[in-house]
Amino acid sequence: MKIGSKKLQIEATATGRERISVERRFTVVIFGSARIQAADSRYQQVYRLAKAVGAQGWDVLTGGGPGLMEAANMGVQDGRKDSRARSLGFNIELPQEQDANRHLDLKKDFRLLSRRLDAFMALADAVVIAPGGVGTLLEFFYTWQLTQVRKIDRIPIILLGTMWVDFLEWIHRWPLRNQLLSLEDFQNVFLVRSVPSVLRLIHTAYKAFQAGQIHSCLELKQQVRNLEC
Repeated sequence: MKIGSKKLQIEATATGRERISVERRFTVVIFGSARIQAADSRYQQVYRLAKAVGAQGWDVLTGGGPGLMEAANMGVQDGRKDSRARSLGFNIELPQEQDANRHLDLKKDFRLLSRRLDAFMALADAVVIAPGGVGTLLEFFYTWQLTQVRKIDRIPIILLGTMWVDFLEWIHRWPLRNQLLSLEDFQNVFLVRSVPSVLRLIHTAYKAFQAGQIHSCLELKQQVRNLEC
């Protein structure tokens, strides 16, 4: 994987997998459950958020699957005013075959979760963590750890919804109280309940992006060259 200020390239491998190039633009990554369906208020909330992001001309990147990923990909397509905002999906090959949703302008399939996570981090300028299970928790902790140890810039990590309230209270009550992490580690973690609050945080990240403080993927940029998906 070659990461520059304008383009991310995922090279073909010996297995003959496709080579794609992704223009480097301001990108909001949205993680969330594949199990939450359209009738759920949380699905509608993610859809509204992604629609607002699309209206700004920003890209949205998800895991490309069903549930909240579908809500986000559909939202950005419905919200965009022209072709500037793109709906991106990094799908994962699973034994139970997670099918990609049909609202993707660009899709890439990955075999390895670790390589997929690195690809997410290579493009993310802001990360929204919607409600989800084990996979969403993994994505949250991976993003948080990379920012904690400065492997990537301290992009905003936005926890959306009431699901995260008790979870953050537990982190404060046990790891933080026992000095297993510090208050500084929470500087880029935000708990929000509404779409307007998320958008305000994303706007702040966008201003930094415009000012040239572009997410540089510090370690990934230097060390990861070829990505076998």
